[in-house]
Amino acid sequence: EVQLVESGGGLVQPGGSLRLSCPASGFIFSTYAMSWFRQAPGKEREGVAGIFRSGGNTFYADSVKGRFTISKDNAKNTVYLQMNALKPDDTAMYYCAATRDANWWRLRRDEYNLWGQGTQVTVSS
Repeated sequence: EVQLVESGGGLVQPGGSLRLSCPASGFIFSTYAMSWFRQAPGKEREGVAGIFRSGGNTFYADSVKGRFTISKDNAKNTVYLQMNALKPDDTAMYYCAATRDANWWRLRRDEYNLWGQGTQVTVSS
């Protein structure tokens, strides 16, 4: 059974930091690119960060570049998202997702076939 279980979300003040984790099981983690997506109420789900299966290449949405860092530990079957300098606009449900699609870096929702249930991030004073 495929499982991706996000954790680490919560309420944080603007300018604060959070680290999301997503341990995975049920598939060969090292052969999949991993990404983080987010969805705010009333908005489309958008990709924010992606990482190649080996962990060597990463890609970020412009809105988070320089503030978020994605990393992948193939020994622990886990992907992380370090989020710094958080803004109220970062408030959303955050999902990790996996794909073997060669276009993983485009962060398109329809190119990812494995998904977690999400963890809520709220940035508010």
